[in-house]
Amino acid sequence: MAATFTYRAVTPDGKLRTGTLPGESDRAVARELQRQGLTPLRVSAGESKLKNLQLPQFGRGKRARDVLFFTQELATLLSAGVPLDRALAITSELSERLQFRQVIGEVLRALKGGRSLADSLATHPEYFSELYLNMIRAGEASGSLALVAERLADFERSRDELRSYIIGSMIYPALLACVGTASIFILLNFVIPRFAAVFAESHIPMPLPTQILMRVSEAVKTYGVLAIGAAAAAVIAFRLYVRTPAGRLVWDSVRLRIPLLGEALRKADTARFARSMSTLVANSVPLVQSLSIARAILTNRIIAQSLDSVAQGVKRGEGIARPLRRTGQFPALAGHLLSVGEETGRLDQMFARMADIYEKDTRDAIKRFTALFEPLVILFMGVVVGAMILSIMLAITSINEIAM
Repeated sequence: MAATFTYRAVTPDGKLRTGTLPGESDRAVARELQRQGLTPLRVSAGESKLKNLQLPQFGRGKRARDVLFFTQELATLLSAGVPLDRALAITSELSERLQFRQVIGEVLRALKGGRSLADSLATHPEYFSELYLNMIRAGEASGSLALVAERLADFERSRDELRSYIIGSMIYPALLACVGTASIFILLNFVIPRFAAVFAESHIPMPLPTQILMRVSEAVKTYGVLAIGAAAAAVIAFRLYVRTPAGRLVWDSVRLRIPLLGEALRKADTARFARSMSTLVANSVPLVQSLSIARAILTNRIIAQSLDSVAQGVKRGEGIARPLRRTGQFPALAGHLLSVGEETGRLDQMFARMADIYEKDTRDAIKRFTALFEPLVILFMGVVVGAMILSIMLAITSINEIAM
């Protein structure tokens, strides 16, 4: 039975139209809209909302999702021949968040005031990165803004998918650790003290494990709030330290050395680097400038700083593969792929291939980390809670033996 799909499309005269259509799939509905002379922007199932649920986005995540949708819609409209100012007006209407709708409105006003699109977007650097702006400038200069917007949409989509996968994979282990820690704290602070009162009334010497458990419970009850405050202060101090240049370098260096997780982080940044370089090189942005732009979007400062020596090597005429291998910060395969790209004159394609490989490797590395981390957390919780129960049972057994 055909499902009902909601759609947003643009008419040949540039007007926005919304409605519903029955169809077997979203692609079938999109083809039907094109047959009717409309340019489809979004087609989604109207009945199955669960299928389209997304993880909640906060802060940068919300901005990234706004930019992704904006770029996809702008690429579709420009490819359909809609004038740039009208395309921006339509994307503003389509934006679901008032704040981003205002941003696009300001960009449109700047464009009508005589600025280029890149300069108009540059007034909001919190949304549009240096890579994004340089790509738009290249598109405007070459007269291929629609093609550049499509490539940017692909780039933003790939980056958003990788970010969502990493966040989604880490939510459950983090939640498991938090719930386990809270459970132990509740047991020590509220449950164990009640047993301690019963044991104290019996005036019977308790087994050593029980005595240790009671001492720990008493310490948690007495100093628990103070310990939580100290932990919160330590976290705040750590975050402030990590925001300093020296602290960020130390923390990024430590993260790369964490077993399994460090491997995943290195591959994630390699994928980001390759995806951004593929997008920039394919649009004829000079290699040294591309390296500078890619450096700014990497999350690990150790890896980002290594690109300075790569840029120096490119300026000396060494190409990019050899300087990249010398840094020791990228997987060995990355250097070999770029060597092939230089030899064949298809560097942009090799960067794209490299991005595909390391995005997949990042997912695999995250899977391995979570596959190990989750059972370790469960095992630790089982040992701690089991030790508590055993200590209480030993005390109960001792009381029963004396009573008999």
